[in-house]
Amino acid sequence: MVDVRKPEDMLRAASLRVTRPRLAVLEAVRAHPHADADTIIGVVRDVLGSVSKQAVYDVLSALADAGLVHRIEPSGSPARFEARVGDNHHHVVCRSCGDIADVDCAVGEAPCLHASNDHGFTIDEAEVIYWGTCPACTAKKTLETQNT
Repeated sequence: MVDVRKPEDMLRAASLRVTRPRLAVLEAVRAHPHADADTIIGVVRDVLGSVSKQAVYDVLSALADAGLVHRIEPSGSPARFEARVGDNHHHVVCRSCGDIADVDCAVGEAPCLHASNDHGFTIDEAEVIYWGTCPACTAKKTLETQNT
């Protein structure tokens, strides 16, 4: 679930200093779920003016380490970031356009999947990425097929 606390309170609760870049990045992630770093950099620059890419990457890393944002890493795609943390959900990714949507876990608590062989690990989470084609890309492909 997305944390409804004020960004300042979220940072303080995570023992992070409240800075303009951290606030801007956190608010950008909250406003643009599943955005990649370049999108977040653009939004942050619109708010703050000049800010380096590295500064935004550093803030994203600190926020992810603190559990305030979640980093999603679909294979073959740039990392994406979301503010929905603290619940057990998965993602579906469009193979055509890269759009990502949340998929609630059927069980609701982690881990919702159990490995057939855990190799001695204590498993506390299962992260699933479903792949497919989004409705917009499916409709576009259908239209292209009909027009040929």
